[in-house]
Amino acid sequence: MPAYEPILPLDVLSEQLGRPADQIVKLDANENPFGPLPTVGEVLARLDQVHVYPDPESRHLRRALGQYHDLAAETILAGAGADELIDLIMRLVIEPGDTIVNCPPTFGMYAFDADINAARTVNVPRRADWSLDVDAIEEAVGAHRPKLLFVATPNNPDGGVLTKPALSRLLRLPLLVVVDEAYVDFAPPGSSFIRLVAEHDNLIVLRTFSKWAGLAGLRVGYGVFPAALMPHLWKIKQPYNVSVAAQAAARASLEGTDELERRSERIVAERLRLAEELATIPWLVPYPSKANFILCRVRRRSAAALKQQLAADGILIRYFDKDGLRDHIRISVGTVAQNDRLLERLLEVS
Repeated sequence: MPAYEPILPLDVLSEQLGRPADQIVKLDANENPFGPLPTVGEVLARLDQVHVYPDPESRHLRRALGQYHDLAAETILAGAGADELIDLIMRLVIEPGDTIVNCPPTFGMYAFDADINAARTVNVPRRADWSLDVDAIEEAVGAHRPKLLFVATPNNPDGGVLTKPALSRLLRLPLLVVVDEAYVDFAPPGSSFIRLVAEHDNLIVLRTFSKWAGLAGLRVGYGVFPAALMPHLWKIKQPYNVSVAAQAAARASLEGTDELERRSERIVAERLRLAEELATIPWLVPYPSKANFILCRVRRRSAAALKQQLAADGILIRYFDKDGLRDHIRISVGTVAQNDRLLERLLEVS
């Protein structure tokens, strides 16, 4: 199986690039440029029971999430990032040789975890505008009888959102539909489908604190599941999967949602500005995005060489060289200063 290619942290990048970490503009992993709320650091500094195992059911966190979303805490499961929950879902329903439907280009962990769980992945490529090809998905379900379909909204790497009519068609199919909403906090109001889980016994919605709350390094996410699945998920979940620090940080973040929403609004405003500026560069074609990143096609030059040129100046972006994404780059939305530095260097490269 192919290995997943993770993004490196700042301390490792600092060694590789020979630059202090504070001189690196890291726009390659869709991280929150503002970091966590100040109260998160305060809460972590006061932790006094790190020698004791965490609550295996993350009760306080799940209760707070239930209040935030106005959902029953009994339908919420916390994980070490949404990544753990993707794997857990497959462990629950996949037997060797079973099939999942994947819609590339999209988040690589769906196919990665399918390989780990000995599942067969049927790829249904997205349309030219990055939207789902629902007709082709319906045909694939009829032909291959898959157990799972994974859909990210907004989708990574293009930032497009799933429409409600498309989801309605998918939910009529005989399989579990897993909607990954890692970036939904940067999308327009009404983009989330989390409240629909209670109405459908084949819908799962995943969320994360990594992007919205700036807790990527602490690894904490959650999912909302049909009630019938919860007893079985509890059986197979690792007992102490969400650390004491991660649970405390997530709860502190939920107490500061107003500030987190203001930060998201700032990121969206920067995304709009950055997209407008990128569109003025003749050899870049930015695509519309509802996430905290922008996908661009690179024309008349090498995207790989561009990535290397920027990296030499301490500016890191994501470069893609695979089917459907040849000569594409993805730029995470940073702070005003970070985005200005990127734009300045792109103009110099021009």
